[in-house]
Amino acid sequence: MPEDLTAAELRILDAVEREGSFSAAASKLGLTQSAISHSVRVVERKLGAVLFERGRHGARATAAGARAVMHGRGVLRLLGVLRADAQAASGGELSTKLRIAAFRSAAAQLLPSALRRLTTRHRQLSYDVAIVRDIDDGTAAEVVAGRADLAIVNLPHRLPAGTGLVGGTLVDEPYVLIHPAGEDDPRSLPVIDWQENCSTETKAWFRSQEWLPPATITVADDTVLLAMVAHGLGMAVVPLTIAADRAPGVVVEDLGPAAPRRTIGYLATPELARSTAVRELVRELRAERTSSPPNPSDTDGGGDDPGIMMGPWREEQ
Repeated sequence: MPEDLTAAELRILDAVEREGSFSAAASKLGLTQSAISHSVRVVERKLGAVLFERGRHGARATAAGARAVMHGRGVLRLLGVLRADAQAASGGELSTKLRIAAFRSAAAQLLPSALRRLTTRHRQLSYDVAIVRDIDDGTAAEVVAGRADLAIVNLPHRLPAGTGLVGGTLVDEPYVLIHPAGEDDPRSLPVIDWQENCSTETKAWFRSQEWLPPATITVADDTVLLAMVAHGLGMAVVPLTIAADRAPGVVVEDLGPAAPRRTIGYLATPELARSTAVRELVRELRAERTSSPPNPSDTDGGGDDPGIMMGPWREEQ
């Protein structure tokens, strides 16, 4: 019968992959390098595969090692969830660290109030929030790799087949026009865009607007975009959530019912999606935008729209 891996062995695999060498992993875990090396050899024997390439530059995970580390992180996380949920179900405090991956505007505008309300009810919760650019697999890749429990994503979001993630809608919001105050003809200003504004549907809308020329300035981050608009360098068409971060003197203009929209949702593994901490966070994130309708004049946006989202993952029930 194949030998099972221990939690201690899984933690060693995780540390070696994160730190990039046996010596650094040993320092991280308070063990000797020889103990780390021995443990990795034992795991490789148990699995029948080489997990790390050893060399002068440290230890690099092989394809088998990357898969083992990913699944190992999932197992370790589920052990923590098991403990936290069992204690909460028996009447104790929900006590765990909730790991969240989010792109900047969602982290800035959606998370603070939701986490404040969640912490009021569950004072033993702690949070690790990673800000990840919304490019390619973006925040979802953090969940796939086992580094996050929940990813806040722009929908629809497509992932490589086999990820098995579940998710749902959090916010549906319109795009608005922002420009410096005091402009007689703001739509004549140069257009500023940012690299994360990559929705196919949104770009098609941009191209269909005769008044909206191609971007004159493209930046890597929406905070830079907001600063440039504030300094009078141009106008921008952005989701309402991003417009909420605008500086004084920047005007928000409604683009009407034909404006493009952005849907923000979440993704998680099926197991973590059922955990108490993730379900409570999703409930608070949805409450964040269901309390008031979108209104560009005061930059408070978005109702909850269950929607239908596309991709190789399924809508959580």
